[in-house]
Amino acid sequence: MYIPFEQLPERSRIWVYQSNRKFNEEEQSLIEDRLTAFCNQWNTHGQQMPSSFTIEYGQFIIMAVDESGLGASGCSIDSSVRTLRELDEVLQADLLDQGKISYLNDADVAVIKLPQIKQVVQEGELNASTKVFNSLLKTKKDLTDNWLIPASESWLNRYFNN
Repeated sequence: MYIPFEQLPERSRIWVYQSNRKFNEEEQSLIEDRLTAFCNQWNTHGQQMPSSFTIEYGQFIIMAVDESGLGASGCSIDSSVRTLRELDEVLQADLLDQGKISYLNDADVAVIKLPQIKQVVQEGELNASTKVFNSLLKTKKDLTDNWLIPASESWLNRYFNN
């Protein structure tokens, strides 16, 4: 059952999907319609789960489920991934590609593929203090506390110790 994102408890489990670009208004509307419908029927072992989503920075889709009553089963997680895959087919936004990182470049979100990291560091666009989006979040509280972190506090730190 869909619940507004801000009403889910901090311990709710999350999954972050990053697009390779910002969504336009029409795409955001499509995402909202499809994910609201999905959340209204998302269940585990026949029991509906309190769930939600949010779109952040115009290009991150964050799915959330309150597992306090029921844990999300493998099948229920697979159904959410299937829904995101279907959206990605329409949007062509690379939502399921884990081989990219995102960071703030001034006020904009920059997205690069992993093989580009060294070049972007050498050019000075990405440095130890650059705010990067941490993709290793587990809970809604992590989203609040640890989503945007300095690159030096992420796995990217190894690129700044040379």
